Amino acid sequence: MPGDLVDEAARIGLDGVCLTEHSGGWDEQEFDRAFEDAGVRFLRGLEVDTDAGHVIVFGLRSHVAGIHRLGDLRKAVTEANGVMIAAHPFRHLFDPPTPWSRNLLFGDRNGGGLSAREAARHPLFDLVDEIEVANGANTERESQFALEVASELEFRGTGGSDAHSVQGLGKAVTVFDNEIDSEEDLIEAIKARAFKPAVDFNIGNLRTLTC
Repeated sequence: MPGDLVDEAARIGLDGVCLTEHSGGWDEQEFDRAFEDAGVRFLRGLEVDTDAGHVIVFGLRSHVAGIHRLGDLRKAVTEANGVMIAAHPFRHLFDPPTPWSRNLLFGDRNGGGLSAREAARHPLFDLVDEIEVANGANTERESQFALEVASELEFRGTGGSDAHSVQGLGKAVTVFDNEIDSEEDLIEAIKARAFKPAVDFNIGNLRTLTC
């Protein structure tokens, strides 16, 4: 419920929360009504299922036909002056291969000898603006590998809770150099690389990460 999310964000001291739902989620007016008096900045985004994995998008207000194809998504986001972030690209990479824990980029490779430099050559990273390196639902090994790939790509790396309830909100965050008051501010800051990823905000032990 929106009220529970607002209460938890305020309790742990977050300045803002981005809601990036797979379905496109909230109608704009409904979103504004739900969060206008929150006291915490709430921004909308999308998490798009593409042929190269999940991509977080800011700048698009709703799904557009064809954006499940990464190239078409890039065109749409560029036209909207938005940004794209590769979301948890190495999830399940090091798990034993099963039908339900398959990495979306490298399939059943199971991390077998895959280096960060090799992974960084995946075409996905030619089309996104950033890569998520801290994710509240990832393992330490997945996150460390994402940091190594980000370093190869000379990306800053972002953080996100990936929380599907109030549990875990703030476990991974993006810390911006300047105040973010709008989606436009967020997009500008990401393009300017004026941010850094961090973890453990929710337990009062903020640790920034360096790629």
